[in-house]
Amino acid sequence: MLENNYQDKVAKILIDIESVKFSFNNPFVLTSGHKSPVYVDCRKIISYKNERNTILNYAVQYFKEKKLNFEILAGGETAGIPYAAFLAERLQKKMIYIRKKPKNFGKNQQIEGNIVEGQKAILIEDLATDGRSKAVFVEAMRKSRLIVSDIFVIFYYDIFDITKTPLASLNIKIHSLCSWKNIINVLIKEEIISKINIDHLKKFLKDPEQWRHQNE
Repeated sequence: MLENNYQDKVAKILIDIESVKFSFNNPFVLTSGHKSPVYVDCRKIISYKNERNTILNYAVQYFKEKKLNFEILAGGETAGIPYAAFLAERLQKKMIYIRKKPKNFGKNQQIEGNIVEGQKAILIEDLATDGRSKAVFVEAMRKSRLIVSDIFVIFYYDIFDITKTPLASLNIKIHSLCSWKNIINVLIKEEIISKINIDHLKKFLKDPEQWRHQNE
């Protein structure tokens, strides 16, 4: 059974192993070129055995308690692949992985692994921001006649209006083990960063574009 505060416990793990890092005086530059006072890298979890096992245990319990039924776990290229593999092994279920775009050689496949039309799959990823990149994977799965209605991630930003993204028209639900709300809970409880920086972080999360306008 999931613990009442499992979300905050996952958030604490992400902070402790620096999967969530902060830099307020010298913001990170993201792939987009925009600046951010935070950087989230859930790929790091795979290198921490105990923390990884704790998170995987919570994931399995989440599936059971939320009664998520599926036959295949689909890992999104590339960060979702190890988590799909770990969970598929624990659950003893089939696994596939989805490329961001089809290969330009061989059979020009976008999905690797054996699939059967009509099987129910769940997309596994490390994190989700506004969900835009997930739409590419979901559409590829449905094009191959897989049934997919759920996405599972370890960390979900949960600060964007999902109705304004491509996922809105796909009738898909995002499940997660923690969000920024839980990160902030832990930061405040453990006094990890100052109140000034907590307020700074909240301003960024409330309106990233406005924060960038003021800080870039």
